[in-house]
Amino acid sequence: MSKKCDILGTGVQSGNNVSHAHNKTRRRFMPNLQVVSLFSEALNRVFKLKICSKTLRSIEHNGGLDGFLTNTSNNKLTEEAKQIKKSILNKKA
Repeated sequence: MSKKCDILGTGVQSGNNVSHAHNKTRRRFMPNLQVVSLFSEALNRVFKLKICSKTLRSIEHNGGLDGFLTNTSNNKLTEEAKQIKKSILNKKA
């Protein structure tokens, strides 16, 4: 299972652990992934997605999955999210 957000594609980052003596060892920063079920009002369907908590907060701030996807540019979205967005826009039109 990949450690990536299904909506924005946020993945693992790398960096250093720095001790008090200023020794540096490599480490990985994992995204805070949660499996959630999000309801699309336009499609009348539930999507079960693995998303990071930052993305979940943004979705709630923008009024749900439909509002978030329609307000977000395609450059920031993954392929799966682009397909959902396309079907939402087709349904609204």
